[in-house]
Amino acid sequence: MKAIILAGGLGTRLQPYTFFIPKPMLPLGNKPLLEHIVDWLRNSTRRGSNEQRIDHIILCVSYLHRIIEDYFEDGGRFGLKIDYARADRPLATAGQLKTAERMLNETFVCVYGDSVYEFPLSRMICEHRNSNAFLSMALLPYRTNLKYGFIELEGKKNRIARWNEKPEVTGLINIGCYIMEQSFLMLIPKAAAYGMDDAVRKALEQQRIVKGFKINSGFIDIGDKKTYLDAYKKYVKKLGKI
Repeated sequence: MKAIILAGGLGTRLQPYTFFIPKPMLPLGNKPLLEHIVDWLRNSTRRGSNEQRIDHIILCVSYLHRIIEDYFEDGGRFGLKIDYARADRPLATAGQLKTAERMLNETFVCVYGDSVYEFPLSRMICEHRNSNAFLSMALLPYRTNLKYGFIELEGKKNRIARWNEKPEVTGLINIGCYIMEQSFLMLIPKAAAYGMDDAVRKALEQQRIVKGFKINSGFIDIGDKKTYLDAYKKYVKKLGKI
């Protein structure tokens, strides 16, 4: 089975770290973030059936792509095959994915190249196949408090009824891991910046089966400098234990 890693972003929220190093190549412990993702894709499907086993990865690259290509080469030293789909400019998430279309002809995994995943991917693949879904998305429960208090009004005279100070909002968030049918790529325009949210909305409008796969842990977002440094400290601590 093939997996796509979207690794072409500019990493603007992590500047100045990403001026000379692409975001997926920032170190976590003793290896770059992208290598952690490659290891997870290979190892988390190793015990699955042949239909679930990932032995071929396509890296969608753009910004500072040679650094990524020189490090991973053809994937031989990582125990799998690695190919590259290159874009000459940022194309957003779905636009990046579209660049790999010619290399795909069956169900595949797609993950973002700026997160750490540690959940059972083989189970997600199995559930996707059994449900005949067009697309499956990994989802994580999330809660946060709004920055401001919310005031509720009632009646035509706008009488204040309630003051909810910094209310808590809970829900499920997309963590950027998908199982996709090859035909999903037909929803994405060629050579255009196009978000994954736009492509998924189009699938929902067409009443395709879009399935959620809920997890409770096993995800670290490397979204900005604070989350990156927190993750970096965590992996350095792990390294110390080893």
